[in-house]
Amino acid sequence: MQSEPNSNRRASRRWWYLVLVIPFIFTLFPQIYASPTPTLGGIPYFYWYQLLWVLITGVLTILVHYLTV
Repeated sequence: MQSEPNSNRRASRRWWYLVLVIPFIFTLFPQIYASPTPTLGGIPYFYWYQLLWVLITGVLTILVHYLTV
């Protein structure tokens, strides 16, 4: 049987999983970021915005993993 403090700690850790929804929300509506300008090194905004979120998602996933283990 689990002790009460341990189950409370586990329940509080579950809130960290909501952080993983952030990349989904920011890439959900492409009409917001579907423009060719500004460019970054010749790459249109549409592409580097998505690539940036791939990197941010990786960092957030690592963060959530370490905070919930």
